[in-house]
Amino acid sequence: MNTPALNPRQWRLGADLPINRLGFGAMRLPCNGFRGPARDPETGRAVLRRALELGVNLIDTADFYRSSDGTVRANSLIREALHPYPSDLVIATKVGVVFNADGSHRPATGSQMRGLVEANLTNLGLDRLDLVYLRIGEMSPPHGESLAERFEALAALREEGLIRHLGLSNIDHGHLTQARAIAPVAAVQNNFHIARRQDLGLLKACEEAGIAFCPFFPLGGGAGNLDEARLDRVAKRHAATPSQVALAWLLALSPAMLAIPGTGSIQHLNENVAAANIQLTDEDHADLA
Repeated sequence: MNTPALNPRQWRLGADLPINRLGFGAMRLPCNGFRGPARDPETGRAVLRRALELGVNLIDTADFYRSSDGTVRANSLIREALHPYPSDLVIATKVGVVFNADGSHRPATGSQMRGLVEANLTNLGLDRLDLVYLRIGEMSPPHGESLAERFEALAALREEGLIRHLGLSNIDHGHLTQARAIAPVAAVQNNFHIARRQDLGLLKACEEAGIAFCPFFPLGGGAGNLDEARLDRVAKRHAATPSQVALAWLLALSPAMLAIPGTGSIQHLNENVAAANIQLTDEDHADLA
């Protein structure tokens, strides 16, 4: 087993970037969800600064994280709040879709990868991106769909020095195998949380290969997807919230697991980061099994 961990709370991304395993997802900074009315940008900047104060050194973002009217954008908030960036901060982004004039989106092609990567570089104020995920499909992996052309394009940009590490999002075992034949894969980001465990096998494969597993929607996406009753029983033992227990469960599941809960609230940010301090017992794990 190849697990490039530094200590139980850290992971070495791509074997060379040490990061704390509880990071921050930026999707909810511009608006409360993938699209919606703009949130106060100063609050978003304050949340980002507080995240770093709490020891977060992994931020997950995308250039398409923006309010419906386009006035507030996650990458712009990150640059405004944190640039020049601390030397230990790792910023992960994702590409894979392009947007139409009416706001709808469609899958990007291999030839569009450069433009998408360059947009992230510009809007984040970077010369090189630490981690770029190729995102395919929507909410479930598009089984049988080839990602070769798109991943080859990203691999070429990595060879140019525009990208440090490559990742995959919303994929299955076949996609991972196909991509690893093209270039090293440092991280996988799939829909996974305590009530959605279909990718346990993929998680194990990533752990054994030294690949980070970083679930999107680690708290169920805010759609009532978590089993609050079971979580609440465990939470009471730890004087914690159910969401904190759900994050602690993820971190305890595998040393390769990275959690990136997102929020537009400093209070919720404080709660999320504190989840890294919860040590679940055998009884807790039995209740959550």
